Amino acid sequence: MSAPFVLAVPSKGRLQENAEGFFARAGLTLSKAGGARDYRGTIAGLDNVEIAYLSASEIASQLARGMAHLGVTGEDLVHENIADADTRVALIERLGFGYADVVVAVPQAWIDVRTMADLDDVTTGFREQHHRRMRVATKFINLTRAFFSSHGIVDYRIVESTGATEGAPAAGTAELIVDITTTGATLAANGLKILDDGVILRSQANLVASRDAEWSPEARETARIILDHIAARARANQYREVRTRFRQCDAALLSEAHRNFGVEAPFGGPTSSGMLTLHCPPAKLYALASFLRDHGAETVSVVSLDYVFDRENPLFAKLETFLRR
Repeated sequence: MSAPFVLAVPSKGRLQENAEGFFARAGLTLSKAGGARDYRGTIAGLDNVEIAYLSASEIASQLARGMAHLGVTGEDLVHENIADADTRVALIERLGFGYADVVVAVPQAWIDVRTMADLDDVTTGFREQHHRRMRVATKFINLTRAFFSSHGIVDYRIVESTGATEGAPAAGTAELIVDITTTGATLAANGLKILDDGVILRSQANLVASRDAEWSPEARETARIILDHIAARARANQYREVRTRFRQCDAALLSEAHRNFGVEAPFGGPTSSGMLTLHCPPAKLYALASFLRDHGAETVSVVSLDYVFDRENPLFAKLETFLRR
């Protein structure tokens, strides 16, 4: 029996809820046979898939080691925890939840420090005056080093944070911080401000693939099925299906609809009876319906789409390209 295909998802909280909801909307129902406290699960209809429920940071580590084929984790954790991340894992799809920014934040009292260039001047002056480097509290050691290096800042040292990083300056254990934030409210409540150019990374949850996993033909086929569901749902979200019938429709009219409203005709032009099916971006629906009626359509109906399965799957193509590199 071949090894199972491992899909790692967050094990608790809002990230788990969002991940399970994302897969459910794509027609992939995750379940735990042993109940809510179980750390292994399955996908209905895919018997060879094992769901591994882990923390988001553990997922990044498992992907780096090839212990999971696909995983849901933050882009920040990928780049922080995986050396040479661009060659070892692939960000297949951004999932639209788990938004957070990794930022450089300094005390609000530093009124003359607004940019990384200002910080460079301050760190240099601080070392000359105090004969020690300025301390930066953070859990994001690798991201901090790379970002500070890109701005030419060298007069600092990292203090690894094990608790609430935003409290470090007030506690006197660091002069500034690099931390993750969603709204900035917690930083402000602790008397900190984000530098104008101090956003290191705008992160969100991603579906990530591991190069070092065992990509057997069976594993690739399982990935194709999973990614087919996800791509079909994503395409369905981009369009509504518009149906109408009128014999005046021709290629020129369809071309104009495409140019003006971003319309696609997935099944070609109208049938011999004049029936026409179009896919239209939601924001353009009323304009398209008005256009069709102005040109002879008596009735235009609009329905939501659950899935649109195309012959070409861009997500699986992205995975295949990554594994061939």
